[in-house]
Formats: sequence, C-alpha cells, structure tokens
Amino acid sequence: MATKNKENANNRKKRDTSEDDDDVDYRRRRDRNNQAVKRSRVKSKLRTQQTLERVNQLKTENELLEEKIKMLTKELGFLKDLFLAHAGSNQHTAPNLQDLDLNVLLADDSKTEVENVASTKV
Repeated sequence: MATKNKENANNRKKRDTSEDDDDVDYRRRRDRNNQAVKRSRVKSKLRTQQTLERVNQLKTENELLEEKIKMLTKELGFLKDLFLAHAGSNQHTAPNLQDLDLNVLLADDSKTEVENVASTKV
C-alpha cells in the first residue's frame, strides 16, 4: 500500500507540473496574441487616420480647382467680349453678335492649342 501511495503522489506531481507548464504556455500564447491584436488595432487606426487626411486633402484640392474653373470661366467670358469688341471695331460694319457662333471659334482655338502642345511634345 505504501508503494501505491508513492506512485499516486508521483503521478499527482507530474500532473501538477504538466498543468503548470500548460498554464504557462497558455499564458505565453495569450500574451503574444494580445500584443498582436494591439499592433493590429494601432495599424488599423493609423490607416483610417491617413485615409481621412487624404480625403480632406482631396476635398480642399477639389475646392481650389472649382474656384480656378470659376475664375477661368469669367476670364474666358471677358476675353470673348474683348475679342468681339475688337473684331467689331476693325470692320466697317459691326457684326451681328447673334450671327457669331462662339462655340465654333472656341473649338477652333482649343484645337490649335492641342496641336501646339502635341507638336512641342514630339
């Protein structure tokens, strides 16, 4: 009977040691996982912040470009008026403004600009 008690005591010690090792190993894995989760969350927050900054930057850029479009549209209107006034003063009779097709004049002008840009690139 004394031998059985010694064997049972030895088995309990082995089991306790094994469970302690399992607990330590489990705790180590949990800690590593917790650290990985923290790093992942930090990365996610950083990506979200960078995306929001980029969105705000693009919105600002878009507003500036829209203002530039408005300014250039006004400038175009002024230049059209100036051109028409100049064209009318050089002829004996003033042209009827309603007879002029400004879209055709502008289309011709934009084609010339495109050709000039194309020729300078070659």
